[in-house]
Amino acid sequence: MAWFAEFLVRYPELALFLVISIGYLIGRVRIAGFSLGPVTGSLFAGILIGQFAHVPVSGMAKSFLFLLFLFGIGYSVGPQFVQALKRDGLKPVLLAIICCVTGLLTAITVAKTLGLDAGFAAGLVSGALTESPAMGTATEAINALPLPPEERARLVAHIAVADAVCYVFGAVGAILFCSVVGPRLLGIDLKAEALALERELGITRRPPGTISAWRRIEARAYRVPEGAAVIGMTIAAAEARSGVHRLFVERVRRNGELLEGTPELVLAVGDVVAVTGPRAALLEVVGPLAEEVEDQELLDIPVSLVDVLLTSAEVAGRSVAELAREPGARSLFLRGVRRGGQELPLSPGLVLERGDMLRLAGPAPTVARAAARIGAVVAPVASTDFVVLGLAIFLGGLAGVLVTFTVGGLQISLSTSVGTLLAGLVVGHLRTRFPLFGRIPDDAVSLMTALGLAAFVAMTGLHAGPVFVSALAEAGIGLLFGGMVVTLMPMIVGLYFGRYVLRMNPILLLGGLAGAQTMTPAMAAVQDRSGSAVAVLGYTPAAPFGHILLTTWGTIIVGVIAG
Repeated sequence: MAWFAEFLVRYPELALFLVISIGYLIGRVRIAGFSLGPVTGSLFAGILIGQFAHVPVSGMAKSFLFLLFLFGIGYSVGPQFVQALKRDGLKPVLLAIICCVTGLLTAITVAKTLGLDAGFAAGLVSGALTESPAMGTATEAINALPLPPEERARLVAHIAVADAVCYVFGAVGAILFCSVVGPRLLGIDLKAEALALERELGITRRPPGTISAWRRIEARAYRVPEGAAVIGMTIAAAEARSGVHRLFVERVRRNGELLEGTPELVLAVGDVVAVTGPRAALLEVVGPLAEEVEDQELLDIPVSLVDVLLTSAEVAGRSVAELAREPGARSLFLRGVRRGGQELPLSPGLVLERGDMLRLAGPAPTVARAAARIGAVVAPVASTDFVVLGLAIFLGGLAGVLVTFTVGGLQISLSTSVGTLLAGLVVGHLRTRFPLFGRIPDDAVSLMTALGLAAFVAMTGLHAGPVFVSALAEAGIGLLFGGMVVTLMPMIVGLYFGRYVLRMNPILLLGGLAGAQTMTPAMAAVQDRSGSAVAVLGYTPAAPFGHILLTTWGTIIVGVIAG
C-alpha cells in the first residue's frame, strides 16, 4: 500500500483518472432505487484515496476543468433562460427564485447558529441543496480572502467535508419530498392530478413500459371507388372532410400517370391516392369502401426528418394545435419537442417557445419551407467553435473579476466562475437568434459538463481526504441535522407559495420544486409515481434559474460568513 500511495503522489494525473473511475462506479450503485451519481461518487472516491495518499492537486487544472463545466452548463440552459421569464413559465421561475433564496437564508442562519466557518457553510449549501458547482464558486471566493495560504487550504478542504455529509440527505430528501411528502401535504392523488392535466393539454396516455406496434403516421394508397363522396372534390376539400384528423393526399395516380397532390387537383373515379396521416383515420379521406392498393412507386415519397431550433418570434408562443391549422403545415408532422434537454409530452395544447428543438417529418420540400419559417435546421456538427468558446470564457471571467459588490462590509468580486457561467448563458441564448453562432456538438458539451465537474470534485475530494476525519469531528453531528433543515425548508416554503400564492397546478408545482433544486431524479420520481411525464413542463423553466442562483450562492455565503 505504501508503494501504491507513493506512485499516486508521484503521478497525480493518473490518480485523478483512478478517482474518476472509482467515482463513477460508486455513483452507479443503487440502494432502494437511489444512487449517489457520478459527481458525488467522485467526491467520496477522492476522499477515500486521500486518506492514504496525499496527492498534490493543481489549482490551475481544477479551475480549467471547472470553467469548462460552467460554460457548458450555461451554454445548455441559455436557449431557455430568457424564454422561461415569459408567459406561464414565469410561475416556475418565481418558484425557483423563492426556493433558492429561502435555501440561502436558511443556510446562513444554520451556519451562524452552529458557528460554522466559511468552508463548512459553503459545503452545507452545495450538499444540502444538491448543487455541486457551488463548491467551485465557494473555493474561488475563499482563495480570494485575505488569509494565510494554509488557512485558505483548510477552509477549502472543509467545503468537501460538509458537502459529503449533507449531500446524501439533500438528494434523498428532495426525491421523497417531491414524490411522497409534497403530494400528502397538498392532499392530492398524483395519478389523478396527472391524468386531469393530461386531459387539459390533450395528451393521450400510453401504459408505462410499452410501445405501440403500429405507427401513428402512415402513408397508404387507395383507389377511389364508384360513388365515393370525394369524387369531383378538390384535394383541399377532401382533406377538410377528415375534421380533427390531419390527412393529406400527397400524390395521385391517374391513368398510369403520377400527379402531385396539389390542393386544387380534382379527384375522379379510379384515381389511386397516396394519403398520409393518422392510421386510424386514413379511410376517411376516400370513404370506407376504398380499395387499398400496393403501389410502391406512388408511395415512394421523399420524406425528411430534421431537428429545427425554434428562433422565430412569429411561431414562438403559439400552441401546436394553432400552428397545425395553418396552410404551411399541410403534410407536416411534429414528431417531438425538446426543451432544456428534456423531452416534452406532445399535445395540441403545448405552447412552443423560442429555443425549443422541434423534430419535423414530412415531404422534403414541405419540411424545408417550414424549417425556414421556424428557425434553423440543426444538423450534427463535428467541430467546436473554439474561437467563441475561448473568447467567451475569457471575457466572462474578466467581467467576473471586474464586477464587485459588498457583502457584510467585505468587497467581493462576482468571480471568474460566475462570470463564465453567465458567458455560457449569453452564448447559449444567442444561438436562438443566430443558430450558426458558437456551435458546439452536443457530445462535446456533454463531455465538458460531465468530465469537468467530476474531475473538479474528485480533486476537491483528494485535497480534503487527509483532513476529512479531523474536520468531520470538528463539525460534529450538528452539520448533518443542519443540512436536513437547509434541504427541507426551501421545499416546504416553495410548496405552499407555489400552491396558494402562485396557484400552480400541483403536478407542475412538484416538477418546479425539483427544477429549483436542479434535482432531475426528483422529477423522475414524480413522473414514476404519477405515471406521467407531464411534470417536466414545470421542471424545465425552473431548472436554469436553480443552476444559476445555487451556483452563485457559493460566493455569497463565503462572503457573509467570512465577513
